[in-house]
Amino acid sequence: MTRVALINPNWTFDGSIYFGCRSPHLPLELGISQHLLRDAGHATLLLDAHMFDLSPSDMLAELVTFRPDMIVLTTAPTYLFWRCAPPELRVPQQLVAMLRETGATLVAVGPHGSTTPRMTLRKLGVDLVVMGECEHSVLRLANGERDFAGLCFTQSTGAPRINGGPQAAAFIDQPALQWPEEMIRRHHHHHHRFEAAPVGPGAEVEASRGCPYHCTFCAKDNFRNAYRKRQPAVILDELDGLRAQGTEYVYFIDEIFLPNADLLQGLVTRGFKFGIQTRIDLWKPDMLELLGRAGCVSIEAGIESLTPEGRAALAKNCRMTTEQLADRLVEARRHVPFVQANLIEMPQDDDPVVQRWRQRMQDAGVWANDPVPLYPYPGSPDYRRLWGEPDDHAWERAHTHYLELFSRFSDVQNERPVPLAALERQVAP
Repeated sequence: MTRVALINPNWTFDGSIYFGCRSPHLPLELGISQHLLRDAGHATLLLDAHMFDLSPSDMLAELVTFRPDMIVLTTAPTYLFWRCAPPELRVPQQLVAMLRETGATLVAVGPHGSTTPRMTLRKLGVDLVVMGECEHSVLRLANGERDFAGLCFTQSTGAPRINGGPQAAAFIDQPALQWPEEMIRRHHHHHHRFEAAPVGPGAEVEASRGCPYHCTFCAKDNFRNAYRKRQPAVILDELDGLRAQGTEYVYFIDEIFLPNADLLQGLVTRGFKFGIQTRIDLWKPDMLELLGRAGCVSIEAGIESLTPEGRAALAKNCRMTTEQLADRLVEARRHVPFVQANLIEMPQDDDPVVQRWRQRMQDAGVWANDPVPLYPYPGSPDYRRLWGEPDDHAWERAHTHYLELFSRFSDVQNERPVPLAALERQVAP
């Protein structure tokens, strides 16, 4: 038996480029890992420092009592945000400096190690870096394996070794997850919900993983790439457990929530409110009606560009015209209280036209964001188009490019981002 501690850091984002939500969310990758570890007979401790607002001394006290043989920490806030992770490793660096006191084997999981494993190993000074979807690799490490694909570690010579490439989990056989009562009770945030104030806890659920599309801006190539989906009955079982814990709202973290009549029909009778992210061109009017009846109160729809040329440049493979997309958004708004059209700043789109379209959508009850400057995340086709395969300086290169290219940022950022070197505090291994 291996004693494994699973840690979600207490995230801070001052000066960060981070586009994701800054509230605590369920650390799904760690929850899945814990389920697999327990089933295999290992002892586990899940420390969600973000949800419980734990200080380093709080965490160290629990770890001293637990006496872990192995500690797993993630470099991004939950699977929901692996595709748009904070580029900097400041928070994990600070955490690792404290974790060394435990004497446990330190393992980093997340998008940084999946795309730039040598850099992550060097910056964090951990013993092992897991590349790709992490839950089964964590189990194999707990079982005593050390030489399998999807790992990066320092050899006895001092040189880093990369075994194979990022790994993927089967996922389709993932059982229903269960979370501690206190964790759910503290989950006050309802992600991307705007139509009403929360009256009960929120939660995150994973119905599918990956995406069948290959848009240029999406950094999913090294993790959560191939599309897979769970059985509706298992998802509904997980939701029933959350309902029994008082959960009122769930957010499906799926890269793309595709129409699924069986799942939606099962949701109709359960009384949940929920939110999704999707492509509106994949939904027909009858399925949008079922989506609303099932309890959906929030749609985040990726439109990205208002011109065929812009959508083609992003490899959207969209067969609808801009007018058809607008009509489908308005149709969705008939059934769902909040519908958002996501836009990216593209040279093919004329700003006055964009602003008029935004106003038109707003008049129809659909919110469209001021276009967001494109960040070329390492692991995305956009990064490869600019510089080729990511190397050890990929995050610095993307960050510098972004700051030099844009003088104006977006309405989801409250401050000008800080250069990456200024964000990170190097901690010697």
